[in-house]
Amino acid sequence: MTSATVDRSEFRHILQSGTIVGAVTGAAVVLFLFVSRSGLLPTGVVTSFLLMLIVLAGGVAAAFLPGFFAASRTVQGVASAAAIALWGTIIFMAIDIILLRPFKAFPWTWDAIGGGSTWWYLPIWWMLGTFVGWMGAIVTAGRGARGGDTAIRSLATPAVLGGLSAGLGLGLAGILFMPVAAGAGFVLTLVIFALVVLARRG
Repeated sequence: MTSATVDRSEFRHILQSGTIVGAVTGAAVVLFLFVSRSGLLPTGVVTSFLLMLIVLAGGVAAAFLPGFFAASRTVQGVASAAAIALWGTIIFMAIDIILLRPFKAFPWTWDAIGGGSTWWYLPIWWMLGTFVGWMGAIVTAGRGARGGDTAIRSLATPAVLGGLSAGLGLGLAGILFMPVAAGAGFVLTLVIFALVVLARRG
């Protein structure tokens, strides 16, 4: 049994919330592609930094919007957030197939990884999107259980700082493309904080 404001698990709410998550993710991808391929900005650190910020904004949406919509406080709310995140990845898949693919938004090397198939990355995306939404919901529930601030801004700050540190450190050193490093740092920091929550509850 759930209240109207905590651990929301109504099927319609999950679909509506997941649709919003998928649309926001799609908007972030379109913005990333526009900035990276429009030629309006010169290739270099400034463009990489802007792309990194877009990646981090998309990461915040994918990780913390599901827990926000589900108002995750217990296991049920965390599971609802994971369902919202999964549906969000499916909505993005539709955006990808209907809008992005016909305009050849991705370079041929993206498909070449899967032997020419356009489908190789979709299961990976389903798993990754659901995973980060699940981790974000665990962090949300843990903060809520302690009576802390569950605003997305507050919850996302550590992961964003972790992403910025990784992006700037590895990117400026030339080890990894700055947005890729930032995304990896964001997810790693998110997972660490989620594991801390689980350890405290254990």
